[in-house]
Amino acid sequence: MSQSHACCTVPPVVADGYKEKGEWTTIQGMKTYATGPQDAKTGILVVYDIFGYFPQTLQGADILATGDKERQYQVFMPDFFDGKPADISWYPPDTDEKGKKLGEFFSTAAAPPKTLERIPKVLDEIQSQRSSIQQWGILGYCWGGKIVNLTSQSGTRFKSAAAAHPAMVDANDAKGITIPIALLPSKDEPKDDVEKWEKELKVKNLVKWWPNQIHGFMAARGDLKDPAVEADYKKAYEVLLNWFHETL
Repeated sequence: MSQSHACCTVPPVVADGYKEKGEWTTIQGMKTYATGPQDAKTGILVVYDIFGYFPQTLQGADILATGDKERQYQVFMPDFFDGKPADISWYPPDTDEKGKKLGEFFSTAAAPPKTLERIPKVLDEIQSQRSSIQQWGILGYCWGGKIVNLTSQSGTRFKSAAAAHPAMVDANDAKGITIPIALLPSKDEPKDDVEKWEKELKVKNLVKWWPNQIHGFMAARGDLKDPAVEADYKKAYEVLLNWFHETL
């Protein structure tokens, strides 16, 4: 079937004033956004970008959870920054001060080991509450894309992975990835880095560029009032849904 199923079922994108459909709970002491039917057999862990919870990111989680009525997921987005995300005004880092603040954030709150060690505990606690979940996928935006790469190595508990406009793309990460992975780079991701990463993969993969969109368009930096952004945002979530349908 050449026409993907999700493209026909994803609801219209809300450009302004989005009201999330899920609920807020606490997992491993972290505020966590949970959405989707509690009897769904597949869970998707979403790792947000460094700016934390934004309406565009929450809407994306809801689209993944219930955007395709034929195939729904339980989606969870923990607050790995414990209520202290980066300030979106720091990006792009076009001044020394902004660059310094972003650098400090990446080396402290956003240092990958801190988040990586929490993920298994998060899955354990969710599974203890939602015994219906039989398998897991993972999605990360920007910084979260780096976390996805690092947690998709040998021994991972995830069955499928995806990263949207990923930060810190590294071919060395690709060598050890053991599960199917999709990468959705924007025009701001370094082409050479992505191509080197892609060449090192030994697993089923999908790389789809969004040449007209900025870094962050599927998450905190997406200007959904712009019709061109809104259209690509919807298409990109259709790609993600179809990827998870295919690999989970």
